[in-house]
Amino acid sequence: MAQIELISFAFLDRVSWTWVILAALTLGLAPFVPKPHLLEKLQMLAAGTLRRPIDWFDLVLHGLPWALLAAKAVRVLLVNAR
Repeated sequence: MAQIELISFAFLDRVSWTWVILAALTLGLAPFVPKPHLLEKLQMLAAGTLRRPIDWFDLVLHGLPWALLAAKAVRVLLVNAR
């Protein structure tokens, strides 16, 4: 079962660490001033004020690079643990 799950995420191996980190640091944190959009949207989500579709889009757009970075890191750890 674990092997099937690892195979389904094999596409992460083809994504360069450089691109994933660059995307997380640029798109994932943009705009940098006054505070990163992702942080703002996560605060809105925690407060229950994330209601408009554009806010949800922003959360996904700025959160996706971080999710990809986390998924790639977990995949590397799981593959190396075998």
